[in-house]
Amino acid sequence: MIRVRVISARGSTPRDAGAEMFVGPARVEGTIGGGQLEYMAIDRARQMLASGEAEARMDIPLGPEIGQCCGGRVVLHLDRHGPTPEDHPDVLVFGAGHVGRALAQALQPLPVNATLIDQRPEELAQATPGIAICLTPLPEAEIRAARPGSAAVILTHDHALDFLLAAEALARNDLSYVGMIGSATKRAQFSRFARERGIDPAPLVCPIGAGFTHDKRPAVIAAFTAAELIARLTAASSLKKYPCNS
Repeated sequence: MIRVRVISARGSTPRDAGAEMFVGPARVEGTIGGGQLEYMAIDRARQMLASGEAEARMDIPLGPEIGQCCGGRVVLHLDRHGPTPEDHPDVLVFGAGHVGRALAQALQPLPVNATLIDQRPEELAQATPGIAICLTPLPEAEIRAARPGSAAVILTHDHALDFLLAAEALARNDLSYVGMIGSATKRAQFSRFARERGIDPAPLVCPIGAGFTHDKRPAVIAAFTAAELIARLTAASSLKKYPCNS
């Protein structure tokens, strides 16, 4: 596949620097903003696929000459680089109950590697086909083994296990997101639990997906949590790629 990446965006543009899409002979993943800009990039990428060309650059003004009125200017870099699971952050979803299964399903189309983790085979068996699952009696070991920058979302059937997993995740200090299902009361209880163990509870997101609605249906909680999670991961990724100059 050909990776098309926005490396410069000046003025009014549909996407910022860092936006990517991947172009194959018959499919496209991601977007750099749509319209004629995207059509031109797709055409150029498919020319590269046909000719064997390794990389290319496009400098495109977004004006009337291409049928767009943004008024900005975009520079694209095209190279041979297919999306792989290693490019995406890992999201560990602890708890295969109603909300956990709904969240794993909501994360399926997003650019993350989501795994649904539980100790109960009967709950994991109800997961949507295609979702990665992990049956383990020691879920905390999955947190210890996670790559830096991963995310952990904790929604098990057991508050004591929730606290154990959240403390384990926060103690690492290198995860992009640590969230736990619950209420303000549960958060206060966990804060005392964490401080007693010398762990700062401040980075914990609890309740998850809050502030949007009081609807407690699993699919609704999952939708808002997925949005919250991808926003955090995207921000973390952007900071790594484009750090501010001091």
